[in-house]
Amino acid sequence: MEADRRVLRPAQPIDLALTLAPLRHGRLDPTIRIAPSAVLRATRTPDGPATLHLSAGAGAEASGEIVARAWGPGAQWALDAAPALCGLTDDVSTFAPDHPVVADLHRRRPGLRMPRSLAVLEALVPAVIEQKVTGKEARRSYHGLVRWYGEPAPGPGNLVVPPPPETLARLPSWAFHQAGIERKRADTIRIACACAGRLEEVTAMDPAAAQARLTALPGVGLWTAAEVARTALGDADAVSVGDYHLPDQVAWALAGEPRGDDERMLALLAPFPGHRGRVIRLIESAAVTAPRRGPRMPANDIRSL
Repeated sequence: MEADRRVLRPAQPIDLALTLAPLRHGRLDPTIRIAPSAVLRATRTPDGPATLHLSAGAGAEASGEIVARAWGPGAQWALDAAPALCGLTDDVSTFAPDHPVVADLHRRRPGLRMPRSLAVLEALVPAVIEQKVTGKEARRSYHGLVRWYGEPAPGPGNLVVPPPPETLARLPSWAFHQAGIERKRADTIRIACACAGRLEEVTAMDPAAAQARLTALPGVGLWTAAEVARTALGDADAVSVGDYHLPDQVAWALAGEPRGDDERMLALLAPFPGHRGRVIRLIESAAVTAPRRGPRMPANDIRSL
């Protein structure tokens, strides 16, 4: 099957692996593969499934060009959305941090951008799954749903397209339970998928309106809305308030304080209006972690959730 092709020419070179890392839910995510200079991603577009290959290697590396190839019924849509996905629409011109740590991280990662996938449900479903559980549990649950109810992606790579919203909306509780997802999170996913069209509309809204639309959904709070905003909407200011680890991570990176709460995190991020989410991504990309406070968060028995 021949691929459709397009060449993207960003004003500055973009690090594809760093930029698109938030779209991967664990190393074994069946919907995406990330290499140092190439990304292969399966997605469900308004026109149907598509596989998108992005490459900044070989001859493109010197020029900063990104070569995009796509397969499947949604190939043209995926190519049209590729510039936003790769961060070409992310404006970093007003980001000039004077905090020494942030300035150094920004200098060492000039190719990091905020991706805009325009795929709200594909960001929302794994975010809901990540509520209340460890990352390892969430990844196992998400991978299970994708492999059991998704479909083979078009083109190369043997990827899997995430399940369509109508499939997830009709899944019985036992099917979610089999994936380690208790009824409350399952209900949130089913309700979201039942009104998928209304949720996908947030890609055309301003951040405040998008947050209001998302948080109007039962089971979706500020944390989940922010997780969606930073990948599906490319919101460089999104902050995941209510995260278990993030306040400590930000407090340690920006103030050398081993512990923080949401209030302290927001205070430390206040000097970066419009770019608070970008600062968080820089910290995450450097794997800055606060000293451990004790045993790791234990795995949950979903019967207790």
